[in-house]
Amino acid sequence: MNKFTSKKIDLRYKIHYFSSMKFKEKYIQISLVIITLVMTILRFLLNEKGRTNPDSIRYMRFAHNLPEIDNTTTPLGYPAAIKFFTYFGFDEFWSSKVIGILAFLFIIFFTWKKKFFFKESVVLCALFSFLSIFSYTMSEALILPFVILFLYTASKIITGKLEKRKAVFYLTLSLIALYNIRYSSLFIIGGTGLYGLIFWKKKYSSIFIISGIISFAFVVLYKFLFIDYFNENYVKDALTIGLYPTSKLLRELFQGLCTTFNPFIHIADPGRGMINYFIYGIGFLNILLIAYLFVKYKLSDTEKFFLFVSITGIICSYFIQYFYPVNAIDYRLMAPFSFPVWLIYFRKLFGIFDFKTYAVGILSLMSGILFTWLSKGDYLENRKIMTQFLQSESLDKAPLKFYLENTEDLEKIQVAELISTINPNINLTFRPKDTLQKTTLTRHKVLQKIKIDRNKYQ
Repeated sequence: MNKFTSKKIDLRYKIHYFSSMKFKEKYIQISLVIITLVMTILRFLLNEKGRTNPDSIRYMRFAHNLPEIDNTTTPLGYPAAIKFFTYFGFDEFWSSKVIGILAFLFIIFFTWKKKFFFKESVVLCALFSFLSIFSYTMSEALILPFVILFLYTASKIITGKLEKRKAVFYLTLSLIALYNIRYSSLFIIGGTGLYGLIFWKKKYSSIFIISGIISFAFVVLYKFLFIDYFNENYVKDALTIGLYPTSKLLRELFQGLCTTFNPFIHIADPGRGMINYFIYGIGFLNILLIAYLFVKYKLSDTEKFFLFVSITGIICSYFIQYFYPVNAIDYRLMAPFSFPVWLIYFRKLFGIFDFKTYAVGILSLMSGILFTWLSKGDYLENRKIMTQFLQSESLDKAPLKFYLENTEDLEKIQVAELISTINPNINLTFRPKDTLQKTTLTRHKVLQKIKIDRNKYQ
């Protein structure tokens, strides 16, 4: 065998090897997407109240009452999207689940079609924390596809493939779309404009500055023309200086970031058990690894922008708590800001470990399967029982109230959450005299007549 023939055979072997690896990788990707989709569905079906929370009640009621404006606590985007899908025969609850599933599928399809962080997105969406978001009746599910559109637009601008007025138009449009889904997108708007100001020598800096200014102008107009029109005291009533002490906020920031960047377990034990050291420990070590990789392996200009916007969002989310009442920082609130960091992180891991990086998504799905099974409830059975109760009381279509002594009574409010998945026209009340009305329900009134399946791992 001559030297030329030997090289030819070696080349054929390499082509066959790489073709085989590509086939295996494609098989892994398809498997992960299918399993993630199935797990997303099981995540809310095997939850006793269908993956809802007190905010879900407001979202579904808002959607149910549109075009009447129910409140200004949340932007119009998510309730309007829920309302849209009700025209296809779904109720508000199932519409919210369709949105979550379509959001996941859109991210996968878009990143595949545009060859934009596709491998990274497959693993990212397979993480149990993001899978949980897609199964939630919350606006974070809807905002993530718009985050990917925003990041894609910004990357095109930075690489010079989108310029001038067209660039300003698309970037501004993506920022305004984000704000119409979650108010916290104001931090992304601020981060975008600030990036342009800090790196003003860059060719594309003016695009970020102009888009930031236009988007901020929209926020101001939104405040005066929408929020003030329907609730002129909203901002005044919401702002409270010195709401929480720094010691509490710093502890919650640490815990929140550790669960946000824990690829396997994103929920800590509220009873503060020993397992929390394990959960926070994994998250903290992963944060250190992220920082190490970002320092060791040079970031591109696009990746620097992603990281800048993410850090800006996290910092602003921390400081806003000093004068605006929001939930403690956790994986859900941080999702729009952690999303770009995860994308960069997985790109670096793929650069080092290649297709072995998919193991992170696989292990996360396995932990999700275990958690979902251990904490399983039966939403469909609970829905059936609750529907029968409401129909027997002629309350399945009527405007309802649900009495609580305080909003911290999570065990009682879970009954209201389940009711809202059937009759979304329900408000929470804290006035004892309202309980005299037939249309005002309490946990005692409901559970003395029916028994619902409960999650024993609250």
